Amino acid sequence: MAETFDVDVSRDFDAPIERVWAAWTTPADLRTWWGPEGFTCPRAEADIRVGGAIIVTMRAPAEWGGADYHNRWDITALEAPTTLRYIMRFCDEDGTPITPAEAGVPAATTEDGRHEVTLTDLGDGRTRLDMVEHGYLTAEARDMSRGGLVQCLDKMQRLVESPR
Repeated sequence: MAETFDVDVSRDFDAPIERVWAAWTTPADLRTWWGPEGFTCPRAEADIRVGGAIIVTMRAPAEWGGADYHNRWDITALEAPTTLRYIMRFCDEDGTPITPAEAGVPAATTEDGRHEVTLTDLGDGRTRLDMVEHGYLTAEARDMSRGGLVQCLDKMQRLVESPR
């Protein structure tokens, strides 16, 4: 197997663990934060169980062509509200997995990237998120994904730290 490069990000939230978990597992919340700044998420579906999947559509802004990028996160491990592991695959609008090339993405990612989300209750209504994305084939692809993930987490932070 080829060497891969991993994204490894941690973030502390001033929000209870259950609220941060809901951001990962609730379609309305996913639509709020998924995608870097300027991108939107017009579609999110969530079947939260081992063997289930989260399907999200990220829409690029007009200045980036306005394309839709569909992802399917096939859940492989789940322990609410602390652990979510999934295989990230590009998919078509029906949720059928496709190759990165078919998705219009440079072939710098594997077709089945393993992702791990771990939430830790820090007490006092605070939560730490640790996330690892495996499967980038170049340092440049890893760095681009990390930049996008950080922007997604900025949006998530605004969501979970704002009053409901």
